[in-house]
Amino acid sequence: MTDTMETMTAAAVVERQKLQRHFGRFDILFFLICTIVGVDTIATVAQGGGQAFTWMMIFAVVFFVPQALLFAELGAAFPQEGGPYYWTRLAFGHLAGAVNNFLYWITNPVWIGGTLAISCIGAIEVFFNHGNSLPTAVWFIVALTFVWLSIVAAITSFSVGKWLPTAGAFARFLLLALFTLSVVIYAAKHGAHGLGASSYSPSAGGFVLLVGVLLFNFVGFELPNSAGEEMTNPQRDVPFAIARSGVASVILYALPVLGILLVLPTSAITNFSGFVSAIQTVFTVYGGHVAAGGAVTLTGAGLVLGDFCALLFILCLLTSGATWIMGSDRALAVSCYDGSGPRVLGVINARFGTPVRVNVFSGLVATVVVILAHQITSGNAAKYFDAVLGVTISTTLISYLLIYPALWKLRRSHPNTPRPYRMPAYRPLTVLLMILVAIASVQLIAPGLGKSWFGSDFAPSNWTYAERFTYLWTELTPVLIFIVIGVLFWWMGRKTRAEAAGPALDSVISD
Repeated sequence: MTDTMETMTAAAVVERQKLQRHFGRFDILFFLICTIVGVDTIATVAQGGGQAFTWMMIFAVVFFVPQALLFAELGAAFPQEGGPYYWTRLAFGHLAGAVNNFLYWITNPVWIGGTLAISCIGAIEVFFNHGNSLPTAVWFIVALTFVWLSIVAAITSFSVGKWLPTAGAFARFLLLALFTLSVVIYAAKHGAHGLGASSYSPSAGGFVLLVGVLLFNFVGFELPNSAGEEMTNPQRDVPFAIARSGVASVILYALPVLGILLVLPTSAITNFSGFVSAIQTVFTVYGGHVAAGGAVTLTGAGLVLGDFCALLFILCLLTSGATWIMGSDRALAVSCYDGSGPRVLGVINARFGTPVRVNVFSGLVATVVVILAHQITSGNAAKYFDAVLGVTISTTLISYLLIYPALWKLRRSHPNTPRPYRMPAYRPLTVLLMILVAIASVQLIAPGLGKSWFGSDFAPSNWTYAERFTYLWTELTPVLIFIVIGVLFWWMGRKTRAEAAGPALDSVISD
């Protein structure tokens, strides 16, 4: 038996028996909406100007749709637990699976402890603390509560935990609908002060600047398949959920971004501290005003609706983190009981049917990031920390360079596997996906390369052109460390791999 055949370790036989089936069609749909639609990046996209919207629509066609087709096939044909890890390992072996899966997993605890927790604190400071910073003790209480609520949600059985993504999906519907409606009212009252039509023309510079954030927004279709053996009917439900969530996600991104660009002045867009600032500005139509210096004060109905939307925003952040942790932690646990990681992490809790040990591990990593994010707030230390945080959060993109071609390899190595859905034109579309992700990955590490490497339009804040090689190594070093850790995980799983139970004749555990 070769490394890429469907073998099952003795550990996998034990752990898979603890999985519980609670993941139905609409659970997958709402899970996907929470996975893909991240409210923390809406203002970041709008800051790219009119062409950001144009590039978002282009990527929706040339990246989002082909990706949906690819994962509809993989998710329905190979619905084993561990999804993206399993496909990569089955196609390319345990070593590739171990390294790629660590890159896929590490993003999420760092994202929760970094960007999401800080965005939550920002919303609280803006709406509930009059724009003032929280005291240190309160700051830590809020951040750590946010982190560990995400972890607790991931620990609970899917019969309970799946309701959080459902609530998060409806929170997105309500929040973005209220915001879009308010933008229309704001335009009717104050007029359209947004960008001219010429700003919507796509350019090569805009592509280089925006490809990373836009592709990062558009990934995640594969995540529910990390719980593939907890689905009630993956062959039927995965393509259904991917198709509908794809349409909903594009709409949920496009409407608020377009509204911001059409209605708000250019200065308001470039000075946004985040989506919450946009909410504040447009909600003045219900009560409040914007001072000459840009300070926003909400009163009456504006204050009530603003506070309500701030709570919805925080719920959206929480459910984004929780859904990604639910999926990526399962993939890591599967890799560990499959022989691509330390066996101690490859344990499914018999009571909850979830990887509690990996969940706690993720919580500890996120907690460390929270502490570092607070302690490193100024000077060179802060800019290095921000650079490392950015590339760590974006390592998910790099992992797709092996996940996508797994479809091509599995078409050849497993031609007789039943495929309820088959991706059309899979060869050219897979190549297109890999090229786009490769370009985005390069831009994360060397901003502006190919146009004006580290030029003024591409260099991160507080970095100068003379520091471009320092920045390059600041970005490359964490990625190389993660690859080394992935190799170490593969080495630690050698004993588990040696204890093979034999061929996995059944693609999914029977009920």
